[in-house]
Amino acid sequence: MKANYKKYSLNFKTPSGTSRGLMSTKETWFIFIQNDGKQGVGECGILRGLSVDDRPDYEEKLKWTCANISLGLDTLLQDLIEYPSIQFGLETAFKSLACSNPYILFPSAFTTVAAPITINGLVWMGSEAFMRAQIKEKIATGFSCIKLKIGAIDFQSELDILKSIRKEFSASDIELRVDTNRAFL
Repeated sequence: MKANYKKYSLNFKTPSGTSRGLMSTKETWFIFIQNDGKQGVGECGILRGLSVDDRPDYEEKLKWTCANISLGLDTLLQDLIEYPSIQFGLETAFKSLACSNPYILFPSAFTTVAAPITINGLVWMGSEAFMRAQIKEKIATGFSCIKLKIGAIDFQSELDILKSIRKEFSASDIELRVDTNRAFL
């Protein structure tokens, strides 16, 4: 068994607001495992400034993981306890390796495009107008669950946005979830 990894940069179409500022790119790494003519792939993704394993030695730990792939998944997971994104990528790569199609880890009606999965319509941080425009767009495209990232603008404006959504959609099937980074909420 052998492994390698490749770094890939994702370029956002629109800069996305987080609690730590705007993001316009995201680094990610793909780990590849080869064994007996088969290949598995998993993604090790961190968010700079946000992920617990955003550390200067991150890529060095990926190199170590690939060099020690023969230790096996269980041992590697224990050794990577401080790198949850590498653990996730490694678990995914091993699962991918064991599947008949390395890109379909859990065959289902979703993977055959027979049934969609209802997901959150994520509204990124930004100005009040930007957030309101995203909310309208998410609802117009059929999302029944809107997830708001808050903390970028003044608190009263954020409350006003929430109140307006509740008022407008109180009798509908829209579910409101708030993801906040404010400790006092």
